[in-house]
Amino acid sequence: MGAHLNAYTSREQTVYYAKCFAKDVDRSMNILADILQNPKLDEGAIDRERHVILREMQEVETNLQEVIFDHLHAIAYQGTPLSYNILGPTENIKSINRADLKQYIGQHYQPHQIYLAAAGGVDHAELVKLAEKHFGDMKTSHISEVEYPSARYSGSTLNHRDDAMGLAHFALAVEGCSWTNPDYFALMIANTLVGSWNRAQGGGRLMPSPFARKAYEQKHPQSYMSFNTCYKDTGLWGVYGVCEPDKDALRKFIGGVQSEWRRIFRSASPGEVQRAKNLLKTLLLAQCDGSTAVCEDIGRQMLTYARRIPLAEIDARIEAVTPAVLKKVMGEYVYDRDPVLVGLGATEGLPDQLLIKFQQSSGMD
Repeated sequence: MGAHLNAYTSREQTVYYAKCFAKDVDRSMNILADILQNPKLDEGAIDRERHVILREMQEVETNLQEVIFDHLHAIAYQGTPLSYNILGPTENIKSINRADLKQYIGQHYQPHQIYLAAAGGVDHAELVKLAEKHFGDMKTSHISEVEYPSARYSGSTLNHRDDAMGLAHFALAVEGCSWTNPDYFALMIANTLVGSWNRAQGGGRLMPSPFARKAYEQKHPQSYMSFNTCYKDTGLWGVYGVCEPDKDALRKFIGGVQSEWRRIFRSASPGEVQRAKNLLKTLLLAQCDGSTAVCEDIGRQMLTYARRIPLAEIDARIEAVTPAVLKKVMGEYVYDRDPVLVGLGATEGLPDQLLIKFQQSSGMD
């Protein structure tokens, strides 16, 4: 029928999805329901998928940005589930069997833990009827008694130096907030103010972010991007950057990131904040361009907020962030907080934890 079927896993959720013609929604939902309720878990298929995952793990290890973020989570959330990477350790992949999968499915694939979302050429009333048809027989066999420990953030530093790699990769972050925290949009605006930049894309002098213009004027920085990664009870807010191998330049680059954080805390102007708010609205709307992205957004909001947030409410919450609110939030999450810093590659100039901690508060009064 020409449909597309796939699945993916993040640190907090697993998604099964299908893209199909409007006339095939019933058949596609039937396939998804069958996958969730009647998995065969053939031993041969498990072995084949095991090799696929091991190959994926090798591919991830060549993506230095992915490696950096895995290390960032590992040291930021030591001893908690958020410290694990998504694929898991190699020994688990090699040893997992049918009984393990059946136990996991029986424990987690319960009706009260599943959301069904759709977007595009589908009628809501018809979708409800199809959900009752294909998922109506699902019964909650038990409420999961697994108690996951709360995320515990720890400021620390990890430096994996390998000068042969040619470039220095780093991520510097502080503990952010959860999806549902009232400070979420203020941190998103601060994230937008820091911005992103890549020397290969040009336009450095015309970038709206002051820090992007400064990075362009320096010789050694190659790129950076700000990020705000949220989970149900915590988050990581920071910057990922790439720099040429010069110890003084790397130290200056990372110091420049912290200096920009201090500048936003001290003196972000009303016009600058308004421009960041307008840009954030544009980015959020652009992320929902197409039925696939809209469907994912609906599912994510249902899992985190248990409701679909109207665009008017998002607009109002963004507009409610004033320079005074931004200053308060930056002071709460950045000022004198223990950061996490991960370095990979030619990182001779990576600052130590003491210097990073000092620069986190110096000048922010």
